[in-house]
Amino acid sequence: MQFPVTSVHPEQMVAILNHVQINMPYRLLKEKYLSLVLDNGINPEIGFDCFVLDHYDKEDFQRTADILADAELKITFHSPFYDLRPGALDPKVREITIYRFEQLFELAGMFKPDAVVCHAAFEHRFYASHEEEWLENSIKTWEYAADLAQKAGTIITLENTFEERPDYFGRLLDRFKGDSRIKCCFDTGHCNAFSDVPFQTWTERIGWSIGQIHVHDNDGSGDMHLPPGKGNFPFTDFFRNIKKYVDTPIITLEPHTEGDLWEAIAALSSMKLLED
Repeated sequence: MQFPVTSVHPEQMVAILNHVQINMPYRLLKEKYLSLVLDNGINPEIGFDCFVLDHYDKEDFQRTADILADAELKITFHSPFYDLRPGALDPKVREITIYRFEQLFELAGMFKPDAVVCHAAFEHRFYASHEEEWLENSIKTWEYAADLAQKAGTIITLENTFEERPDYFGRLLDRFKGDSRIKCCFDTGHCNAFSDVPFQTWTERIGWSIGQIHVHDNDGSGDMHLPPGKGNFPFTDFFRNIKKYVDTPIITLEPHTEGDLWEAIAALSSMKLLED
C-alpha cells in the first residue's frame, strides 16, 4: 500500500478503502490511475460513457477486467448517461438508450460488478403534463435492463440526479418493490444541489429501496463533487437516519481529483460516518 501523508492512520485508511468504492471514469482508470488503484487497493466504480464504449475494443476491456480480478478488487459500474432518456416519449431516443445499456451489460459480464448505477433521469420541466407516460416508458426500459443485469450477474441501482422531489422517482421504484434486481442509489450531492425538499423527505419515501449511496458535497448551488464537510450537506444526520432503512449499502465516493479522494477518506474517518 502506498498512501499519501494524511491525518488518517494507515490501518484506518485500509479499513475505509476496503469499505468503499471510488468512482473513476474508465479512460482515466486505464490510462492514468490503474497503478494508483492497484497500489492502494482501491475498489473502483468504473464510469463508462459513449466515447469509451465506442473507442475501446473488447480485448481492451477484457485485459483491464482481468487485471482488476487478479487484484481481487470489488467492482461497481456507472452507466453512460449523456443524452440518454430511459423514459423518453420519443421511441427512437429510448432505442439509443437501450443500445447503450446493452453495450454496458455486455461488459458487466467481463468485470462482474456488484452493482451498476444508472440515472433514472426524471426532470419535471422536460416531462410536464407527460409524467405518466414517462413512468410507463421508464418501467418498460428498466424491466428490459433488469433482465440484462440478471444475465450479467449484477443489479441496477437507480440514481437521483435532477429530480426535485421523490414523487415520480419513488413511483418508479415502487413498481420494482420485491424485485432484487433494481434498487436505489441515493446521491447526497444531487439531493443537496437539486432537490426542493430535505433528504428526510427522500428517505421516508424511498429509504426501503436504497442499496447504494453516492457520497459527495456542495454548498447547494451546484454539483461540485466536494469531499464531505467541504459543503453543507448534513452527513452525520443522514448516516444516522439511513440506518433506519438499510444495513449495508454500497458506499461510493465521487471525487473529481486525487487530492479530493484523500480528503474524502479523511472526512469519513474524522466524522466516523462508517462506524456502527
